Amino acid sequence: MGETPFITVEGPIGVGKTSLAKAVAEAFQFQLLKEIVDENPFLGKFYENIEEWSFQTEMFFLCNRYKQLEDIQKNFLQQHQAVVADYHIMKNMIFAEQTLKDEQYQKYVQIYHILTNDMPKPNIIIYLNASLTTLLERIKMRGREIEKNIDPSYLAQLSYDYEASMLKFEQDHPDVTILRYNGDEIDFVKNKEHLDHILSDIKDSLLKRSTQL
Repeated sequence: MGETPFITVEGPIGVGKTSLAKAVAEAFQFQLLKEIVDENPFLGKFYENIEEWSFQTEMFFLCNRYKQLEDIQKNFLQQHQAVVADYHIMKNMIFAEQTLKDEQYQKYVQIYHILTNDMPKPNIIIYLNASLTTLLERIKMRGREIEKNIDPSYLAQLSYDYEASMLKFEQDHPDVTILRYNGDEIDFVKNKEHLDHILSDIKDSLLKRSTQL
C-alpha cells in the first residue's frame, strides 16, 4: 500500500492556514486537524509581554501539538486515512527561537526533539506567506480579541523567520513536496479560481507521489 497523505499548511499568523486546510479537507474528504490556539491560557499575556510569558506559551503549544499528532497517528494515519493539518509542528522551533532566552531555548530544543522524534511527518507542505500589510489586514479582519496586541515588528520578524526556515527545511527534506503561494497575489477565500488552482496543484502532487512509490 502507498503512503497515506499527510498534508500540512504553514505560514505566519494571519496568512489563512486554517481557511485553506478546511477547504482542502472538504475537497478531498480528508480528516482535518486544527491546532489549539484560543485554549492557550498564556497567549493573551504573551502578546502583551513576550519576554515574560514566552516559555509558558511555547511549552503549552508543544505539549498540545504533540498530543494531537499522537492521536492522528493512532486514529487516522495508521488506519490509512488521509489528514490535512493547519500547522506543522516545526513551527514550534520557529517561534521558540525568536522568543526564548538562550537558556530556555536550549532546554526547549531538547524537549522538542524527544517529543517529536517518532511523530508522523507530512509528505506535502502547503506554504503560504504574504507582506506585513496583508498579514495585518487579515488579522484585523478576523477580529480575534487575543491578537489585538500583536506587535507589527514581531510579525515582520516571524514572516522573515518562516522564509528562512522553509528554505532550510526544503534543503534538508528533499522527499517532502512543498507547494508555495504568495498571499499578496492569491486570495483563496474570496476567489474560487485561486482555490481551484491550489486544489489542482495538490491533486497533481498526490498523483505524482503515488506513481513514484
